[in-house]
Amino acid sequence: LYRGTGSSMRLPWLWVLLVTSAVTVRQSEGLKREACLLPSTQMPEFEKSTVHIKDPERVEEIICSLIKGGAAKLQIITDFDMTLSRFSNNGKRCPTCHNIIDNCKLVTEECRKKLLQLKETYYPIEIDPNLTIEEKFPFMVEWYFKSHTLLIEQRLQKDKLPEVVRESDVCLREGYEQFFDKLQEHSVPMFIFSAGLGDVLEEIIRQAGVYHPNVKVVSNFMDFDDKGVLKGFKGELIHVYNKHDGALKNTEYFKQLKDNCNIILLGDSMGDLNMADGVSNVENILKIGFLNDKVDERLEKYLDSYDIVLVKDETMEVPNSILQKIL
Repeated sequence: LYRGTGSSMRLPWLWVLLVTSAVTVRQSEGLKREACLLPSTQMPEFEKSTVHIKDPERVEEIICSLIKGGAAKLQIITDFDMTLSRFSNNGKRCPTCHNIIDNCKLVTEECRKKLLQLKETYYPIEIDPNLTIEEKFPFMVEWYFKSHTLLIEQRLQKDKLPEVVRESDVCLREGYEQFFDKLQEHSVPMFIFSAGLGDVLEEIIRQAGVYHPNVKVVSNFMDFDDKGVLKGFKGELIHVYNKHDGALKNTEYFKQLKDNCNIILLGDSMGDLNMADGVSNVENILKIGFLNDKVDERLEKYLDSYDIVLVKDETMEVPNSILQKIL
């Protein structure tokens, strides 16, 4: 088990990653050349104590395959809350898309208290390592239904959302600009699959200047009436543990990307592992999990499920270092 430099066990490949068969196509010169670089390319990001990997050799193989495939074969499938956004900043918890609305001035104090009570009831269930996803499922539906009902009663106004986001404490992970911009530069499709509030999510990345054309967002979108007042939610509910079903509903999107058979998946929950279930032609998939909370109780399960686990790491350093080799 690799645990970064904080571990008693160190594996040298994580200091010097084997990079093989990187193919560069230069159309302007009409050249196609294959470069095979033996152990020489350092990835110091993997030395961090936040990096935990159960099977380093397998991860190395996957990364090398992703490098061979390059931009033409790559796509990103990612969660948003606590994955692209931070879990905490300077010791203070950062809000999710739902929390941004829960805490805003458009919501009455009474409603805010009820929403907080719901969070205190259901969040411990969401992250309980002793419950199966099947056992958690009905509680998540209950939580989302109750919270969305409360928000509808508040008659939120669509034109107030930009201000609400600006005034919130939401933070994207350090290095997010490089992550988004690099993918856009190389036309790599990015599928953001969120159980949060889509309207808020889109406003966050729009204000951050990274809502590029290669980004597609699937989430819980609000339904506003002709006067811009919230009257309900569009489509079927997406919660943290039904992303398998949601992924299958987006098979048309993934069919359009039939050549993008290499996937980097990023998530922060066990439910996020199913986000690529709508992709039928997967050749290689690298699963990176952010473990933000209840680390001791959940680390083993995350290591069994994700290829790379980043523990209390509020940056995009590791994903960016991998993209740097691929693109």
